[in-house]
Amino acid sequence: METAADTDPDPIKLKSIKNKRTFTVPQKHRLGNCRSVKEFEKLNRIGEGTYGIVYRARDTRSDEIVALKKVRMDKEKDGIPISSLREINLLLKLRHPNIVELKEVVVGSHLESLFLVMSYCEQDLASLLENMPTPFSEAQVKCIALQLLRGLDYLHLNFILHRLDTTLGHASVNADFGLARCYGIPLQPMTPRVVTLWYRAPELLLGTKTQTTALDMWAVGCILAELLAHKPLLPGGSEIQQVDLIVQLLGTPNENIWPGFTRLPLVGQYSLRKQPYNNLKNKFTWLSDAGLRLLNLLFMYNPLRRATAKDCLESSYFKEKPLPCEPDLMPTFPHHRNKRAAPAVESQSKRSNM
Repeated sequence: METAADTDPDPIKLKSIKNKRTFTVPQKHRLGNCRSVKEFEKLNRIGEGTYGIVYRARDTRSDEIVALKKVRMDKEKDGIPISSLREINLLLKLRHPNIVELKEVVVGSHLESLFLVMSYCEQDLASLLENMPTPFSEAQVKCIALQLLRGLDYLHLNFILHRLDTTLGHASVNADFGLARCYGIPLQPMTPRVVTLWYRAPELLLGTKTQTTALDMWAVGCILAELLAHKPLLPGGSEIQQVDLIVQLLGTPNENIWPGFTRLPLVGQYSLRKQPYNNLKNKFTWLSDAGLRLLNLLFMYNPLRRATAKDCLESSYFKEKPLPCEPDLMPTFPHHRNKRAAPAVESQSKRSNM
């Protein structure tokens, strides 16, 4: 049996707050209320999130297949990283059919050995799109989009922003919440961080320091458009190219359609082409008026006018034919991630390397 930790535990020494004396934690108490990661058998590595490696694993107690995420603790001298604490705190509070569930936290032999046990999803949308033989039908696209929007609406109602990914066929917002942020409460200014360039909102590319739900909604537009077109909508190779692709598609932004645009920190670093037209209709000539209207609302330059998840859920696009198919009727696919012996160095999706 291959386990996530097999070394003998070192003594854990803590300092008392009351008398400042150092004491050794008894062996029977070293795990607290957590289970040991030795109770899980690693089956294969399935990916790497922003802050940790993810394995497919078997719970030897229940025989359930789960996702086991090892929290990355690179060069950490002061305990668990704040990003990991944020992710754990958020996931423990979230319960929704379209949000991947954090079941428990388990620990290894050392203080820096921490694992999140999450519901296992057989597919992720990014890798599936690169491997599936035929594209999704429009009814299937609507099914995926609705589930994604329901999960996102739940997050936003709980004042949480999240970079997007999905899992199929019951779509779930991916559990990599290392980049998630609470909003609506006073926070210290921070530089927004989004891993995948192709889904990055224009305000991020132009240096905004303000994070709102509109960031997620731009990414929803990119995902929906990619599913409909069967290829990435804005596959930029650099931030400069990404901005140019957006301008080619939607036209050149200005103060009239995007108040405050000229005051964004990085506007002066770009030489934007003069392009007065919105080309979404030319890109999706076969899409209905309701579908085009939804895409246009998701691709509003002005974040304040961009559609919310709730707006999208009420869109007439999802009420016209072809109607969204039921999640249980979504097709199944080979589990291409679940090879017993995963290669030591995995090929990474272009989406995650931008």
